[in-house]
Amino acid sequence: MATTNDLKNGTVMVIDGQLWQVVEFQHVKPGKGPAFVRTKIKNVMSGKIVDKTFNAGLKIETATVDRRDMTYLYQDGTDYVFMDEKTYEQINVPEEIVGDARNFMIDNQSVIVSQHDGTVLFVELPATVVLTITHTEPGLQGDRSSAGTKPATLETGYEIQVPLYMEEGTRIKVDTRDGSFSGRVND
Repeated sequence: MATTNDLKNGTVMVIDGQLWQVVEFQHVKPGKGPAFVRTKIKNVMSGKIVDKTFNAGLKIETATVDRRDMTYLYQDGTDYVFMDEKTYEQINVPEEIVGDARNFMIDNQSVIVSQHDGTVLFVELPATVVLTITHTEPGLQGDRSSAGTKPATLETGYEIQVPLYMEEGTRIKVDTRDGSFSGRVND
């Protein structure tokens, strides 16, 4: 058991027998009345996001989540195969659980796989990953400093918007939270 004062992003709690992960939280202390915690929580199984307000200091049940460092190996049909970096045990994770993370995963990439009672809940990626642009239209001469963007396909097959001067074969950083371009990687 914990209290709402202990909440932080990523905390998984049990509400009405279902697992919910804290996406955002904010402690609010109004001038009048008791303090409260405003949260945005996501149902771990369905992916539904709701806003919920708790009184400050309210006891909540937290779920035991086992976070393991794993390596993404390959895709097997609709499943993704991961290997535990300590025990070398391999697990298959369905596409629905991997979710949008699949857009940014390449072979042999380290990720964190979170499990509860042996059931995989979600796959966490680093905040940014380095990927290579495999296809994009050529940039125009003179468009080196303008703020325009163009579509580019990454090595995972995912398409994002990049600055006009980016070319095929360029390695870039991509923000995994929203799929946006974060910068060029100078090798």
